[in-house]
Amino acid sequence: MAQDLRTYLRQLAAFDERAVRLVDKEVDPRFGITAYAAALAEKNDYPALLFDRVKGSEFACVSNLLTDYDRIALYLGCEVPDIPRVYGEKLKKPIDPVVVPRERAKVKENVIEARDVDLAKLPIPVHNEMDGGPYLSAGVMIIRDPDSGLINAGIYRHQIFNKTDMGVWFLGAHHGGLIYKKYKKMGKPAPIAIALGHHPGFVMGSVSRVQGIGGEYEAAGALMGEALELVQAETSDLLVPAHAELILEGEILPDEDHVEGPFGEWPGHYLGGGSVPTIRITRITHRNHAIFQDIVASSREHLVVGGVPRSGSIYQTVKQAVPSLKTVHVPFYARMHCYISLHKEREADVKKAAFAALNTEQENLRHIVVVDDDIDVFKGEEVAWAIGTRFDAERDLLVIPRWNGPGGLLPTNWEYNAEGKNTPRMSSAAIVDATKPAPPVVFPKRAVVPREFVELADLQALREPGDAERGKWLAP
Repeated sequence: MAQDLRTYLRQLAAFDERAVRLVDKEVDPRFGITAYAAALAEKNDYPALLFDRVKGSEFACVSNLLTDYDRIALYLGCEVPDIPRVYGEKLKKPIDPVVVPRERAKVKENVIEARDVDLAKLPIPVHNEMDGGPYLSAGVMIIRDPDSGLINAGIYRHQIFNKTDMGVWFLGAHHGGLIYKKYKKMGKPAPIAIALGHHPGFVMGSVSRVQGIGGEYEAAGALMGEALELVQAETSDLLVPAHAELILEGEILPDEDHVEGPFGEWPGHYLGGGSVPTIRITRITHRNHAIFQDIVASSREHLVVGGVPRSGSIYQTVKQAVPSLKTVHVPFYARMHCYISLHKEREADVKKAAFAALNTEQENLRHIVVVDDDIDVFKGEEVAWAIGTRFDAERDLLVIPRWNGPGGLLPTNWEYNAEGKNTPRMSSAAIVDATKPAPPVVFPKRAVVPREFVELADLQALREPGDAERGKWLAP
């Protein structure tokens, strides 16, 4: 059986019975879906949420799915500290997709013709307080390059304007935006499809740092461990995921822009506003009992989904520059940071590793912290301890002026004024060397309990104090 969203939901529920929770009370798509995720986050609880009664829609909605590194490790088949290495190694072994006949494609079970398309009938959330309207946040947009014929896939933000129209917001050198400009220059609409609801390997493959145009389907196959099954679209020559929950088909119009935004982006601020290209949807296909997939914008899920693929790509790049790399971590709580642990053999290793990371993720990384291999970069308190004990700001801080920008998603890439007219600007990056000196210099050792004694500790012997112990030690 081909892997898809439902196979992963079953795998996750078997792994942790509390990881998937059903909300069977009717919710309003305007803040109602994201309110549950926000309320649970206040309790430090991040289950996947399956809503089966969304006001105005016949479809279910799943959100908050990929909020925890354990859930990424689950589908990759590894431990959490190994995620960047395994992710990066899988991307080095892409698996070509395969085309299946229409009768095998579950996403073709239902077809909504152009005259019946109504995006308001989908459970598309309004995520945050000041958002300009409903947004697709987990839709993978598929577009074919007219020059090479290669298919490119990526996640973009899409504000819903009316029954048939939505926007698409391209940032910088997004490949989808470069392809769209080719069609626009020819004065032709760009055929597109948007896939909603699929296996995490497909979703994360679509946002992986693949060199050049195309390659996302192959990356998805690598992450899923099997060929992604595709089927011919209804209205174009595009090949779309055969086992997605929904496929929206349409065109990016070459000469019709629309004002969009603002939208709460992953840095936790509202950004956007201005004109964006318009997509017109002319066909929808979907599975029986389709599940609309949403990523809770500007939330932990938004950060995990964006951070893990970056970690995998950065791992591969840094490993080439510094073979003694242990691992890297782009933390979900600050995707502008990158923590790198390595066995430092020479002083130059730190800068080599840091610049390799910065050049892999130029748009978003601001602070590179390099630590020794005895530091667990998945534990922020250990990184903070390394900075406090092994970093001297005068000697170990390197500031790189005007590194990224101008503009973009990070608020510091803009100049603000009282009139509200923001001007794009360049901003800096910093490298923090929180490593011990390279050999043969001797540095004070870290105080730890000997490992062999830690492994001897019998944790099964732990129990609650009984009446005798309470009377002896805990009585008032």
